Amino acid sequence: MASTILVDKIDPQSGTALEIGTSGDTITIPSGVTITNSGTATGFGTAGTNLFKATMSSSQTSVSGGTWTKATFNTDVFDADSVFDTSNNRFIAPAAGKYFFTAKLGIFPNTANGNKGQTRYYKNGSSITNTVGANIGLAGSETIIGEMYLTSSVILDLSQNDYIEYFGWFNPASGVVTFDSGGSFFSGYRIA
Repeated sequence: MASTILVDKIDPQSGTALEIGTSGDTITIPSGVTITNSGTATGFGTAGTNLFKATMSSSQTSVSGGTWTKATFNTDVFDADSVFDTSNNRFIAPAAGKYFFTAKLGIFPNTANGNKGQTRYYKNGSSITNTVGANIGLAGSETIIGEMYLTSSVILDLSQNDYIEYFGWFNPASGVVTFDSGGSFFSGYRIA
């Protein structure tokens, strides 16, 4: 027969951890009960958390051609867990785990067309070489790409406080290029 103990608070002895149950036990939380966490939850409930989407408040209009340049995603569309730093245009991992990211970047030359464009994820300030999200290129003598929207997705294994940024690259025949704010975004969430 089950017993009921009515208390308002349970504290462990000083300097110890509170343990509920023994290996092999099942702890049941009945329907209608709400669990409120004001501390740190570890080891459960991670998939689908840390969901964010960021956009650009305005286009970057003077991006150097032929140079990997970070896209300035500086506006949160949603970010319930505050994992996207709009001041530095980056996602910061709140805990170790696997994360899914997807991004789209519009690129067009300001004065002269080009023949190749790419996007890539950067981790902790360094290019992740196997994450070229898109690589559109023509023959070396051709310079007729006028505008492109490049989309890519990746799953990354991150440690706590690793940060992820999204970069673009385009080689116009001359002049600078624009990263277009219209339709460009950076989003992601934790999967494990």
